[in-house]
Amino acid sequence: MAMTRLSDPAPRMTLPRALLSEALRLARSPLTAVHLVCGLAAGLACGEYFSVTRWDPALGADAYAQFLGALMPLMSAIVCGLAVDEERAAGRLANLTAVPSRGRAVAAKLLALAALGAGALAVALGVFGAVLAVAGRLPLGPAPLAATWAGIVLGSLPLYALGLGVALRLGRNAAIGAGAAGMLLAFFSVGGLAHGLMTGELTGALATPLSWVPLAWPARLGSLGVEAFIDAARAAGPLLTTALAGLVLTLATAAVLIAWFCRFEDGRADA
Repeated sequence: MAMTRLSDPAPRMTLPRALLSEALRLARSPLTAVHLVCGLAAGLACGEYFSVTRWDPALGADAYAQFLGALMPLMSAIVCGLAVDEERAAGRLANLTAVPSRGRAVAAKLLALAALGAGALAVALGVFGAVLAVAGRLPLGPAPLAATWAGIVLGSLPLYALGLGVALRLGRNAAIGAGAAGMLLAFFSVGGLAHGLMTGELTGALATPLSWVPLAWPARLGSLGVEAFIDAARAAGPLLTTALAGLVLTLATAAVLIAWFCRFEDGRADA
């Protein structure tokens, strides 16, 4: 008697599968090319400037770290807003909502967008460091730039979760508006653009009310990555404290985003 063969069960949706799906979609998205171009442009422009200017190159690296970090509230909001717009245009968020696990789908989207930002930051810092090294103006070596990269990435993770949630609920423009406000706050938290470069202060290590607002943490953590190599006694404590706070906030915001999105209903008409 012939045995009836049962059909194979559908493959289970796992986070690695969801991440692979996101990677394949992002490979065809203009967002990937935009991240690469922005990283190259920032690294080349700022590297060339600090390779010929008379500013202290160590403080120049600190100012560049603050500049990149302060941009992250706006940059992450723009990326999240555009990514959500792409999802809506592709099928009213079906890739996120009409799947076996919404939680894994939105977690993969969050990780993929954050990875794009981390890659752009690596390009921006790597090119910047290479230009300074060729000019003989990288006195602290590459280690501070690596620490800066890690600090900005850690400080930015909660912002991606926030930007993704706002874009899903309120739309791209609301996310970008919040990101622009966050960018201004981040610059004020370190005394303004290039304040430490002009005064010689280690502004990342200064404790101010604004420095404890999470929107300012990418700028502060990035700056402290450099300042820890300039004056470890002053910068190590704030670096460790802010990094721990950033880690806790990252886990909390990711958990809230996933829990909220599992019950999310998209009522927007601007698909």
